[in-house]
Amino acid sequence: MVPRYSRPEMTAIWSPENRYRIWWAIEVFAAEAMGKIGMIPAEDAATIRKAYDDDVLCEIDVAAIDQIEAVTKHDVIAFLTWAGEKLGPERRWLHQGMTSSDVLDTALAVQLKQAAELLIADLDELLAALKRRAFEHKNTPTIGRSHGIHAEPTSFGLKLAQAYAEFDRNRTRLIAARDEIATCAISGAVGTFANVRPEVEAHVAEELGLSIEPISTQVIPRDRHAMFFATLGVIASSIERLATEIRHLQRTEVLEAEEYFSPGQKGSSAMPHKRNPVLTENLTGLARVIRSAAIPAMENVALWHERDISHSSVERFIGPDATITLDFALCRLTSVVQKLLVYPERMQKNLDRMGGLIHSQRVLLALTQAGLSREDSYALVQRNAMKVWESDGQLSLLDLLKKDPEVTGKLSTEQLDGLFNLDYHLKEVDTIFDRVFGEA
Repeated sequence: MVPRYSRPEMTAIWSPENRYRIWWAIEVFAAEAMGKIGMIPAEDAATIRKAYDDDVLCEIDVAAIDQIEAVTKHDVIAFLTWAGEKLGPERRWLHQGMTSSDVLDTALAVQLKQAAELLIADLDELLAALKRRAFEHKNTPTIGRSHGIHAEPTSFGLKLAQAYAEFDRNRTRLIAARDEIATCAISGAVGTFANVRPEVEAHVAEELGLSIEPISTQVIPRDRHAMFFATLGVIASSIERLATEIRHLQRTEVLEAEEYFSPGQKGSSAMPHKRNPVLTENLTGLARVIRSAAIPAMENVALWHERDISHSSVERFIGPDATITLDFALCRLTSVVQKLLVYPERMQKNLDRMGGLIHSQRVLLALTQAGLSREDSYALVQRNAMKVWESDGQLSLLDLLKKDPEVTGKLSTEQLDGLFNLDYHLKEVDTIFDRVFGEA
């Protein structure tokens, strides 16, 4: 976790204090359930629950727990020792029949669920920003590019609508990943319930808002975690996709949109004229970090027999790092979209840049409809288009076509003029918007 790329609400989820409070809740709820089914004395279970309700732990003394762990070399035992000091003789019922993974894995599920809830809220903010800007530029014509080369006209609103649809899919994926990871396992050593009954697990799950893990092998199966972190990686890739688009649009030769440049901001230590796409470049880098969690999460799936701890050290890194970084990245991208400077005049200038080449397909199709073969139509349009290309747009495709007798033998001047109408390319924008955002 790097403070530069962290926000307080997400960072708090991964704090030792939050982790220990979740551990405490698991232990208390388990003891409460044991009291109800007669595993431990009901009065002692009630005393433990009252201690929880009265918040006897008060401030979590992380340093004191660390001192105990320095001796025990076991984090759960260290916590139980410290927390037990807040209780009387009933402390002996804490962790009854349980194993460390019951606490660790269930707590991690709670933390990942909490993190997912924040990330879903982040996505909602981003989706709102994308939708607003998409409708703002719904009919703003711009050039579409394939291979980085001018292709045919589109609208800037469609670019943003595409991003909206992608992040909306990501929201659906993240909800599914949250639900899949939010499972509780209180099944004891090797997952047999030999020393703790399934009713205990059910009660803890209900109190924590988790589902029951159908079968655990002392640990919750890590395919769930692999899917969770893979989903974060997909979201990161979508962030990079939009960030890369903005970076390209801000290039000096293009300059159809750019990041907001605030008063007093400096673009370069050497060149006072610079306005660089630093935020979207930063997002591109952060996406790489988030995606890097996916592979170790997948490698964690294959543990030895019923349990080992090779996954543990990995998750202590990737749990906080991936979620904290993605939270920051989503919020940064939302700000970029909200403040994005858009230049329709420059878009129009770029549309006109290559002498009408962007309308070549319409001419091709019109010639085929006029009776020429596709091969002959393609050759007629291409031989004129290449002259425009080689002139760097100084020549006009429409003018050349009007002077080509093989073309004018099939299409009139009025027909050719009509084929160079920019509005033609935006006639289905409403249809696409209805598909993406729902019909008005």
